[in-house]
Amino acid sequence: MMSKSNKHYYFLLISLYFCLISNTLSPINATDQVANLYKLLKSKRSKNPSLAASWVTLPTQIKNTRVHAKPQDGLMEADKITTLPGQPDGVDFDHYAGYVAVDQTSEKALFYYFAESPKNSSSKPLILWLNGGPGCSSFGNGGLLELGPFRVKSDSKTLIRNPYAWNNVANVIFLESPAGVGFSYGNESIIYNQTGDISTAKDAYTFLVNWFERFPQYKNRDFYLAGESYAGHYVPQLAYTILHNNKNANHNFINLKGIAIGNAWIDDATNSEGMYDYLWSHALFSDETHAKIKQSCNFSETSTSDECDNYSSIAGEEAGNIDIYNIYAPVCVKLGIKAHILDSVEVYDPCSSLYVEDYLNKKEVQKALHVKPTKWESCSGFEWHDSPSTILPVIQKLMASNISVWIYSGDVDGRVPITSSKYSINALKLSIKNAWRPWYTSDNQVGGYVVGYEGLVFVTVRGAGHLVPSYQPARALTMVSSFLQGTLPPKSS
Repeated sequence: MMSKSNKHYYFLLISLYFCLISNTLSPINATDQVANLYKLLKSKRSKNPSLAASWVTLPTQIKNTRVHAKPQDGLMEADKITTLPGQPDGVDFDHYAGYVAVDQTSEKALFYYFAESPKNSSSKPLILWLNGGPGCSSFGNGGLLELGPFRVKSDSKTLIRNPYAWNNVANVIFLESPAGVGFSYGNESIIYNQTGDISTAKDAYTFLVNWFERFPQYKNRDFYLAGESYAGHYVPQLAYTILHNNKNANHNFINLKGIAIGNAWIDDATNSEGMYDYLWSHALFSDETHAKIKQSCNFSETSTSDECDNYSSIAGEEAGNIDIYNIYAPVCVKLGIKAHILDSVEVYDPCSSLYVEDYLNKKEVQKALHVKPTKWESCSGFEWHDSPSTILPVIQKLMASNISVWIYSGDVDGRVPITSSKYSINALKLSIKNAWRPWYTSDNQVGGYVVGYEGLVFVTVRGAGHLVPSYQPARALTMVSSFLQGTLPPKSS
């Protein structure tokens, strides 16, 4: 059972998020995703002990599950996309989309979009990308707003090429997970009654086993997991599941080489404290309110105060109408006028999530993606049934397995800010291997900063918000290229 003080600091975090939601007209993707985190943290205040299910050891539900690869003959060819409506001329890579069944009993099938690299795809690594929420689309968000090969223009009909797409350096899968998110589907009663961290990891692993059967040429390829936000849970948990099953002779071996998680929610206490400190240090609420929060809110769970939630509400009111995902970016104001005409990925458009939603709900687009008719939404609102308070023990186990572990952070995100990531890493008490330094992009600009620890690399991306490749696509591409090469980002251009 959650302690009284633990419940209290969850309410504190919820209160601030609620204020930011109320004060913000329509920031990019924030309304749904902030609401999803708000809903999860609210549920953690309940007396349901399963919510705090520990991942110190692999959960029994995953450990005792046998996953069998099913025949996938002919399905790769069937999933190949001929053309996407509105796509530009000169598309020089193969891309695929479709469903992979993961549980016949619950009728679960997960939707994926897969973009091969335009050049030397047969020798480049494979990345699985996951967005967070929990319950938000990796294709609509990660694929069409961030690191995918296309962006949607403001007419909601036309695609433009993303020159900084991650499929320039890898073959990339975007997985809409868990079932019930985006185009992925399943038995609704099971989705609403059983979905959580455990089922998400289990189903994602089952997806991978069967996807590799559908695309056997990738079975031995160097494989990486990446994601952002609540994927700070998804990615380490899936990696842990893969490493466990790699030891089992009855399971297919997946050649996992590393993970990268951005602005990642990995530890409730440090992430919460880091958020308040960040917002205050960036002048989003007053010294007086910050002092009161420090005085009346104890994140070490030693005391409670009725004043705590009151001052968190005041902090939200003082922050005003901002985009919590990028505290310096404009918000999307729905006044019938587009903020920008999105002709280039370098031009940030705060209304771009609206264009994506319109595009993915067009019948001709859904037909091209081989999906059943669906009312596509960026995030789904079902209840989350298990979520450990910290993922740090899982990250420690991954570090001990000698795979590459990167945590990166856009430094103008207020939702899971850089201070939250630093506080979480500090809790691991790691020795420094490579001292803090700037790193550079090809135009000789500082792309951010990097520090190497024993077993972990921490990278910042300068000027990026919560969705790092959306705000700084060129810097994000430089960063992920270094991650895949196993080197720190460049010391100079």
